[in-house]
Amino acid sequence: MSRPIIATINQNALQTNLSIVRNIASGSRLWAVIKANAYGHGIKRVWKSLSSTDGFAVLSIHEALLLREQGFQKPILLLEGFFHPHDLRILHRYHLTTIIHSHWQIQALKKAHLSSPLDVYLKMNCGMNRLGFQPKDVRNVWHQLKALKNVGTLTLMAHFAKAQCIYDIMKSMQRIAQSSNGFNCTMSLANSAATLWHPRTHCQWVRPGIILYGASPSGDWKDIASSGLMPVMTLNSKIIAIQKLVAGSKVGYANNYCASRAQYIGIVACGYADGYPHHAPTGTPVMVAGSMTQTVGSISMDMMAVDLTRCPQARIGSLVELWGNNVKINDVASVSGTISYELMCALSSRVPVKIT
Repeated sequence: MSRPIIATINQNALQTNLSIVRNIASGSRLWAVIKANAYGHGIKRVWKSLSSTDGFAVLSIHEALLLREQGFQKPILLLEGFFHPHDLRILHRYHLTTIIHSHWQIQALKKAHLSSPLDVYLKMNCGMNRLGFQPKDVRNVWHQLKALKNVGTLTLMAHFAKAQCIYDIMKSMQRIAQSSNGFNCTMSLANSAATLWHPRTHCQWVRPGIILYGASPSGDWKDIASSGLMPVMTLNSKIIAIQKLVAGSKVGYANNYCASRAQYIGIVACGYADGYPHHAPTGTPVMVAGSMTQTVGSISMDMMAVDLTRCPQARIGSLVELWGNNVKINDVASVSGTISYELMCALSSRVPVKIT
C-alpha cells in the first residue's frame, strides 16, 4: 500500500466560502485570487468550484493561460502585470487584464501595436511600498493612461498593508480619496481582511484570497469562527508505529523532548518534506483517532511524534488530522511561527490529493 498521508480538497467548502464572500460584499464584483497554484490547492483542481466568480486574479501569464486552456472565459487579472513589452501580445490575444505599476509599462503600452485596447488596473502605493505609484503621482499617471489608445477600461487599485487595523484603513482610504478626487472611477481595494471587516472598502471589485480557502487573514481562527467559512484543505495521515517511553526517554533529532513520565507516543507518516512546518514545536495541536493531542520533539523530514496520553484508543493505522476541520491551519501556523498562507503553499508535490 502507498504511504498513508493525503490532502483532501473539499469542493463544497470552496463553493460555500465563495457564497459567503458574495453575501458580505453583495454590492461588489469579485476577483477570486488563485495565485500560487490556488494557494497550494491546485488551480486545475479548484477553478471549477470557484467558476461563478466574476473573474480570477493570478500572478503569472502561465496561470492565466492555464485557465483559458481549461475553458474559463471571464476576466483574468494579472496581479503583477506584465514583465516584458512582448507580453502585451499575449495579453491581447487572451483578453487578460493587466496591472500597471511602473512607468516603463506605460511606455510599453504606448508603443505596442494592438488591434484593440487592454483593460488596465492602475496600482497605487498606499504605504506598503511593494508595487505602485505614489499618491502624489496617481493623478498624472491616470491621465497618461486615459490618453492611450491601447487602454480600454481603467480601474484604480490599491492594497492594504494592515487591513485588520481600522486606523490604517482610514488613513489609506483618505489618501485614495484625495488622489482620485474627480475621477469617478471604478476601484478595487479590498483584500480578504478588508472584505470581511471594512465594508467601506468594497467599492466595485473585491479581491478575496485566503478566506476562500477557509483560513483567517488575521492569523487567528477565532476572528472568522462565526462567519461560516469552512476549511477547504485537510491534511491527514496515520500512526505507523507506537513507542513506549519511560521517564527520561528522549525523542527525535537533538533529543529536544524528554519524557517526564512513562508515556506512549505515536509516529506519524508526515514531515517537513510533505509541507508540515519544520519549526513546529512540541505542543503543536494534532488530532489522533478523534482526540486532540499534540506533537512532541522535532519534526523530521518524513515523520513526527505525537503524544498518545489523551488517545488511549490509538493504534497503528489510527487516523491523524494535521490540519483541517478540527485542527485549524491558523493554529498550526501560529504555534509554528508562520502563517496559514505558507503552510497551504508549501504542500509537497509528493502528497497525494483527493477531491471531494
